[in-house]
Amino acid sequence: MAVKLNTASFLGVEGNIVSVEVDIERGLPCFNIVGLADTSVKESKERVKASIINSGFEFPVKKIIVNLAPADMRKVGSLFDLPIALGILMATNQINFADCRNFLIMGELSLSGELNKVRGVLPITIEGMKNNIKNFIVPIGNAEECSAINKINCYAFNNLKEVVYFIKYRDLVPFNHKTINVESKNALDFSDILGQESCKRALEVAAAGNHNILMIGPPGSGKTMMAKRIPTILPNLSYEDALEVTKIYSVTGSLNKNEGLITRPPFRNPHHTSTTASLIGGGKNLMPGEISLAHNGVLFLDEILEFKKNVLETLRQPLEEKKITINRAYGRVTFPCNFMTVLATNPCPCGNFASKKECNCTDFQRKRYISKLSGPILDRIDLFTFVNSLDFKDIENCSRGEPSKNIKSRVEKARRIQKQRFKNEGIHYNSEMSSKLIRKYCNLDERCLLLIKSIYIKYNLTTRAYSRILKVARTIADLNNSKKIQESHLAEALHYRKFLDEKFL
Repeated sequence: MAVKLNTASFLGVEGNIVSVEVDIERGLPCFNIVGLADTSVKESKERVKASIINSGFEFPVKKIIVNLAPADMRKVGSLFDLPIALGILMATNQINFADCRNFLIMGELSLSGELNKVRGVLPITIEGMKNNIKNFIVPIGNAEECSAINKINCYAFNNLKEVVYFIKYRDLVPFNHKTINVESKNALDFSDILGQESCKRALEVAAAGNHNILMIGPPGSGKTMMAKRIPTILPNLSYEDALEVTKIYSVTGSLNKNEGLITRPPFRNPHHTSTTASLIGGGKNLMPGEISLAHNGVLFLDEILEFKKNVLETLRQPLEEKKITINRAYGRVTFPCNFMTVLATNPCPCGNFASKKECNCTDFQRKRYISKLSGPILDRIDLFTFVNSLDFKDIENCSRGEPSKNIKSRVEKARRIQKQRFKNEGIHYNSEMSSKLIRKYCNLDERCLLLIKSIYIKYNLTTRAYSRILKVARTIADLNNSKKIQESHLAEALHYRKFLDEKFL
């Protein structure tokens, strides 16, 4: 008689329940795994056999068949080791696990029977809850991750012996999730930045409305320094947002040791040599890329003009739709990627244009350099700001900057206003407003209309650029706690837009 246990796999960032069926019968000794198993799954045969023997149990010298159902779904990973081992022990009557259907089991076994950490535990736990499974057996390395979900029982173990002992005697209480104070770990602060008040203001506006921003400035002016401090002025993630982010890090195996939910906005800074697959995701196993790892956080692309143009062009859809759908021979997945994009670049090939150093570049060279950013990509940027280099006199006279906690409080207040405004609209930030919502929430008086009309005609703006100016103006109004967009708010938003046209195009 075959025995049946619950385990799971994942595709993209979603879990899928898998049934492990083990049947042992007389015949020539063999150990077969069926059910569209990947090589990593088939290799578990040797790990399971060695771990059972080295844990002091008997491995049957019979015909063993393991079926992973549903058979038409591809199975990848090493998390099937533990349920397969327990299925063999059940089928040979070495343990009695009568209520096994109330548990979901996962874990990788070493040859000595130790349980190793696996990927994808969080989305699997969420999928288990959807299927009314509330008891989970996991390796000790996944305890924090699994127990971060409310209203479930997480039982974490070091090795196969401990799991069998628990099944026999049930003398273990569920693992308790420990909340880690992430704020104390953050050593970066905006107060470290001297001067650059206009740029810091632009970053505050961008953070308040989750807008995309491009910083242009000479080398050493502080672009990277400011970008790395943006997460310190962003609000902590809500429980739902934290689950979304942690799911992505779980399937990629990027969670730190003993880390449960990621409660702070992530910050990703891929190198300019990154490939398309590493940036947007994909590959053989359909893994999330950098844009998904930055979900609900910040994607910082330093030296943006050094990225390959074809790689940059793949950002068009994610920047607009806040998600990326990838089709491959192995399947189709959709990854979330709602992030704040921060770009940084030098103003010209030599880097000295508009600074106190002499620039040897011609107008043609400078415009050709900036033109590596295509029009469609530039249209998806909401704010442009220039970062000046500081003289020694500027450094000497600059007082300590405003701390991140003060800026963060203003950003949080603006985002609360947006949350209340869009509670019935299905979005969270001003940057996500559609044309319909812009008409609804960005009404302009006569003076504002005349101002934006003159700018639109003078700089030959696109409709998308026009919409983004209104979105930024709405965010500035929220920062000033103003219900209506005033002329000063619109003028500031226009300044962030027309800056690029005046200096470089």
